[in-house]
Amino acid sequence: QVQVAESGGGLVQPGGSLRLSCAASGSIVSIAVMGWYRQAPGKERELVAKITTVGDTNYADSAKGRFTISRNFAKDTLYLQMNNLKPEDTAVYYCIALQYNGLTSWGQGTQVTVSS
Repeated sequence: QVQVAESGGGLVQPGGSLRLSCAASGSIVSIAVMGWYRQAPGKERELVAKITTVGDTNYADSAKGRFTISRNFAKDTLYLQMNNLKPEDTAVYYCIALQYNGLTSWGQGTQVTVSS
């Protein structure tokens, strides 16, 4: 069993930056992929970025060049560095951990609001 918990959301002005964190606990060695999803009001949940245990990354087109996903294995923590934020990045951001057995753990989400 894996648990994940996000932190680091908040209110930021357009063009600003935020770093989201996701602390993982439980059966860490069973995690194959970690990632970030987001859901804006009235929209479907979408993948933002993901990273494998060997460091392969994948980004949504909207995140490329502005967001960076990384994982600190020593701290069992996933990060999402978000730069040049836009109002359309406003959403609840969720951390996920996909295990080798196919189970996916979701966090409770953290709100990111980009507004002047």
